[in-house]
Parts: sequence; C-alpha cells; structure tokens
Amino acid sequence: MQIHRAKPKLLLLTGLSILLTGCSISDWYNGYYVERASIIKGQKDSAAYYNAESPEMKELRKKNDAYCTELASRPENRVAKKGYENGVFNEPMYSVCMEKGGTPTFGTYESRQAEKRREERRARGEIVL
Repeated sequence: MQIHRAKPKLLLLTGLSILLTGCSISDWYNGYYVERASIIKGQKDSAAYYNAESPEMKELRKKNDAYCTELASRPENRVAKKGYENGVFNEPMYSVCMEKGGTPTFGTYESRQAEKRREERRARGEIVL
C-alpha cells in the first residue's frame, strides 16, 4: 500500500520540477508580463491622446495623414533597406510632416514630453550632463 501513495507524489514532484526548470518566475515576470503590461499601457495612452482631440483637430489629422502618408510612400522618398528591393515607408518623413502640419503623432508628442522632463531635471540639477 505504501507504493501506491508514493507514485502520485513522485509524478507530481517530477511534473512540477520539469515545469519550473523550463521558465523561472523572474523570467516570466520580466519577460512576458512586463512587456505585455507596457504594451497595454502604451495603447491606452495613445488612445487617450487621440480621443482628447477636438473634432476640428481630428478632421485636420485626417487630411494631414492622407497627405503625409502619400508623401512618405512615394518611391523617391522610400528608405532603402536590405531585403526590400523597393524600399520601405519613410516613417521619419511622415512624423515630421505630421508635426509641421500641426497634428503631431503620439510618438512625437511622447518624445517631446520626455525632452521637457529631462530639461526640467537638468534645471533642478538632478542631471549633470
């Protein structure tokens, strides 16, 4: 009878050890969970940024988006990249075009905010360089 009780415990212990050696808790937290959480946060922030715009600004953004997308997609403006014989979409040109049109993308807005925070920290003396 003692053997019958040991088998399930042994199988359970073996299964858990195989499962836990494949991926540690810290690997899961730092890899999967944190990445997923940051993606979700970025999507929420982006949606909040675009949803806070006035109807006039949304209309202007549509016009600017159509113009800037067409401009950055032209063959002469494409960025040469290995493996793409026709080049790829010119994202920097698109971002600059949108910003000059008065409707910066969320990425541009986010980088400007980070730049302002760095300048404020420099002014307070928290950052030396």
